[in-house]
Amino acid sequence: MCGLAGGWSPADFAALEAALPAMSGALRHRGPDADGSWTDPEAGIALGHRRLAILDLSPAGQQPMASASGRWVIAFNGEIYNHLDLRGALEAGGHAPAWRGHSDTETLLAGFEVWGIAETVRRCIGMFAFAVWDRAQRELTLARDRLGEKPLYYGWQGAGDRACFLFGSELAALKRHPAFAAPIDRGALALYMRHSYVPAPYSIHAGIHKLEPGQLLRLSSRRREPQLERYWSLDQVVEAGLANPFAGTEADAVDALERLLREAIGRQMLSDVPLGAFLSGGIDSSTVVALMKAQAAAPVRTFSIGFDEAGYNEAEHAKAVAAHLGTAHTELYVRSEQAREVIPRLPSIYSEPFADSSQIPTYLVSALARRNVTVALSGDAGDELFGGYNRYVLADRLWRGVARIPASLRQLAATCMRAPSVDAWNTGVRPIRGLLPASLRLANMGDKVHKAAGILDVPTLERLYLGLVSHWPNGVVLGGDPHPTALDEVMPGLAGLDGIQRMMALDALTYLPGDILTKVDRAAMAVSLETRVPFLDHRVVEFAWRLPLSMKLREGQGKWLLRQVLYRHVPRALVERPKMGFGVPIDAWLRGPLRDWAEALLDESTLRQQAFLDPALIRKRWREHMSGKRNWQHHLWDVLMFQAWQEAESRRSVNT
Repeated sequence: MCGLAGGWSPADFAALEAALPAMSGALRHRGPDADGSWTDPEAGIALGHRRLAILDLSPAGQQPMASASGRWVIAFNGEIYNHLDLRGALEAGGHAPAWRGHSDTETLLAGFEVWGIAETVRRCIGMFAFAVWDRAQRELTLARDRLGEKPLYYGWQGAGDRACFLFGSELAALKRHPAFAAPIDRGALALYMRHSYVPAPYSIHAGIHKLEPGQLLRLSSRRREPQLERYWSLDQVVEAGLANPFAGTEADAVDALERLLREAIGRQMLSDVPLGAFLSGGIDSSTVVALMKAQAAAPVRTFSIGFDEAGYNEAEHAKAVAAHLGTAHTELYVRSEQAREVIPRLPSIYSEPFADSSQIPTYLVSALARRNVTVALSGDAGDELFGGYNRYVLADRLWRGVARIPASLRQLAATCMRAPSVDAWNTGVRPIRGLLPASLRLANMGDKVHKAAGILDVPTLERLYLGLVSHWPNGVVLGGDPHPTALDEVMPGLAGLDGIQRMMALDALTYLPGDILTKVDRAAMAVSLETRVPFLDHRVVEFAWRLPLSMKLREGQGKWLLRQVLYRHVPRALVERPKMGFGVPIDAWLRGPLRDWAEALLDESTLRQQAFLDPALIRKRWREHMSGKRNWQHHLWDVLMFQAWQEAESRRSVNT
């Protein structure tokens, strides 16, 4: 696991060369063990690298690295779990070079020599982002893994012939080049305010993009405009799964899934440094740890954190699973004050606005694990692959009920329900609340009625789901409408899916790489910890999409098949409980210890001066939250993380 940075600037190479140490230095947390650079002044290319040594700790693993012939030079971030198999294939065909070491980076370069870049990447099982320069063709290629575990930003900066094409693992690296002057992209900001993250291919800065999962980008002196190519796409995987569904019995499916997961986890346990796993005690992480134990020669090291707040503590469940599996378990109970101390660091950790508040415990458990290990396996992606989110069932039930009502009647009812304000509903219902059935004696009735109105007048399931996963409405960003994403239209490859499976696929395309994997990557790399996600072995993903929905969701409960695998290793009673989010009590913190901090960031005059967000709407929701009338914790956290990021950017500009 590493960080990479670089650029291509034939007309102003001196500026790029001078900036390269600072660009790489901005990524030191991603690779504290070594730094390296490679330049070709004649071609105008520069590659920088920060190394977190995991495989081949010797100098033979140093980067940037050149191929045996000298044609290819690479800066690589990630792990190729099947690289020993690739070496075997090269050796069997008589194409292997005289190996200098045993790193996967060297294996990649040897593959490029024989198979080319695209075919080599298709043969890889792993997570990665890399930049490789072809000295023969004078062509730059950027690549990102299939599901988006590793990040890669890119874009042109500067004017005319002196422009520079910049790329790097994080925005912080690109900003160290003197030509970087990209303004805030209001369309991307609107997406952020909708989803709490900026989805690929956009970034918070206009003209700077994220390479999408499963993509290659090529750039050469013959083509200044980047050429994008997909070598793997989830919608095609979904189509293939529909065309070739799993034909075995349920027992066959359990056996097949366990075999695939066991192999994926076994590959991901390959490491020359200490390795462990995050353990929450839930289905996903418990499955990963159980299958690690089945293959480990010594007790698996596991890590969890706990909180004193009721409803936010999973440590007891994790401890019970760890005891059953006999892991070397470490837990840390974190006080609220310790958790809140992370908040000032968040803008620099994420380098662009990011507002999933579980970023705080994710950072804390990463820091805990890093005290003992350099690599940690994670249970992420089980929800997207096996139907684990409660919102899938909720949205499907809501839509089935709503769709039976003619659209014109739904729209009329929604209009009538919205006519009285939230306060008017609350005031009107208060005198008769005691006469209502218990199921209708809802706290803040007006809030519930307005939300129900929003559900009634949606035209499609996709629009209903977009509403469920959205925070701020269009219009909160002044002069900016959201850029289009996969959530805005039905992709052809997903058309054959039923509603729940479409939601799962959309999450895998958007929420998984944009939120979940971003959260884990930045939090873990901030403390120089490599994380690995066995569920994202692409063979596991492809198998999951061949399964019928009945093997994922049964009697309103998700992950049926995954649970059957886990029950072979852990008693059902230890893991069967309501799903608990990995969160912190932001709602109470904003009304208490964070109130002054939030009030300063939400100052109305500041909001007006910045002219990005609608001050009236934000202040209204802030007042409602403070009064207890509404719980706007997630919406307000979006605004606060953007405001805190802007403050951090202002300080950076002054210091540079």
